[in-house]
Amino acid sequence: MTERPALRSQRLNQITHAPHAELDALVKSHAPFDSRESFARFVVAQYLFQSELKALYTDPQLIAIVPDLAERCRAEQARLDLADLDTEVPGPVPGAVQNPSLGEAMGWIFVSEGSKLGAAFLIKRAVALELSDSFGARHLGEPAGGRAEGWKQFTRILDGLALSADEEAAAERGAVAAFERFTELLKHAYAADAALV
Repeated sequence: MTERPALRSQRLNQITHAPHAELDALVKSHAPFDSRESFARFVVAQYLFQSELKALYTDPQLIAIVPDLAERCRAEQARLDLADLDTEVPGPVPGAVQNPSLGEAMGWIFVSEGSKLGAAFLIKRAVALELSDSFGARHLGEPAGGRAEGWKQFTRILDGLALSADEEAAAERGAVAAFERFTELLKHAYAADAALV
């Protein structure tokens, strides 16, 4: 049995390793960088996920903990990307996270914020499709102040947060649920595409 890391952010990384690997494999299987059409389906999933989390990014209780939280949300960038890619903005998919507890909400945001690190690799691949952080791949763009710095600031806050044992468990559930939800939205985005053929 591996030892539990001392820092909450490291524990969340450890506990989400399996769903993260599963999601990575699913993304690769859909080859989002093979064509703009495939990339557009990927952006549909990103938009759905980010728009579901908008309520968390704009929650006053959470902003009191993470002051720049509202600016970190990428739902609007993903919406603009869909317009660039001539893709309709999708309607909501049932099953979005509703009124999570503080711990759970931080788990969801942990996953969303962590994905910005991976986006550094994805945007390089989007360039081959003649997309950029100002056209079609805005949601993958570098956040103000830089990816690494933004992530460090967020994990410092997350690691310093006093949570009860129940909220600690809720944070872990939230992080795993976020990966599972993005996986579901990705399947939905590509299934919708298959139905159009």
